[in-house]
Amino acid sequence: MLTDEIKKLKKEKNAVVLGHCYQNIEIDEVADYVGDSIYLSQMAAKTDADIIVFAGVYFMAQTAKIISPNKRVFLPNMQSGCLMADMINLRQLREFKLQNKDIPVVCYINSTAEVKSECDICCTSSNAVKIVKSLNVPEVLFCPDTYLGKWVETQLENVKITTYPGFCPTHLRIKPEDIIQAKEKYPNSPVLAHPECHREVCKLADFVGSTSQIMKYAKESDEKTFIIATEKGVVDRLKRDCKSKEFILIKENIICPNMKHNTLEDIYNVLKNETNEVFVEEEISQKALGCINRMLEVSK
Repeated sequence: MLTDEIKKLKKEKNAVVLGHCYQNIEIDEVADYVGDSIYLSQMAAKTDADIIVFAGVYFMAQTAKIISPNKRVFLPNMQSGCLMADMINLRQLREFKLQNKDIPVVCYINSTAEVKSECDICCTSSNAVKIVKSLNVPEVLFCPDTYLGKWVETQLENVKITTYPGFCPTHLRIKPEDIIQAKEKYPNSPVLAHPECHREVCKLADFVGSTSQIMKYAKESDEKTFIIATEKGVVDRLKRDCKSKEFILIKENIICPNMKHNTLEDIYNVLKNETNEVFVEEEISQKALGCINRMLEVSK
């Protein structure tokens, strides 16, 4: 079996596989760690493996390489990019900063190494509120996701957040009317939404949180049926892990195509042939590392 071959190669090469919760669920069979961005970033920093295979999207593999420059990092499929991360480049970031001088910049982990290299601190959807609060300033710039940034603003008092106009195309497929219809159909079922969703969707939800926070809430709640307003991979894992509960995906097309590029065959091939290695220019890496390390320090 392919899974057995992958496990054999992992052992031979002292390799680990990190798998994001939005990946195809069969990847969990060979992943050493499965979780959201902050958890996988922490595991990348802690692992003593020589090789990291990051079953996620490109910016995640870049982040692992920045954190662990002496390890070899591979992306199973080089088509696994992030449309949100691609919405801002270094030139656009510098223009954004120039229009809002002397204001600290928080960048979502869904950004390139180049963008991280010129931001003050990084965040994930799990820790964004904590990160912004830790700066203890009246105003911050937030990029690239305007919806996460504005949601964080609603969670804090006396902090103005000026956001770059980026977004997640997958989460923006979820409309307020989808939430209203789901609540009418399942009136006693809580709606759990990701903060990358539209602001009106978050207002209608019963709980707003990151991938891991949504999964934790669903697993620990006494409720038996949940409406899930985030990527389908979360529903797949909740159905597998909580068979006594029912999980309803808010609509069928909430799938991130880039996250689904990676396959078991891709993981096998990069482990066997050591192709698709991810590199980050040293100067960029050093600057971006400070941005990421400040996040990891606050998140301890």
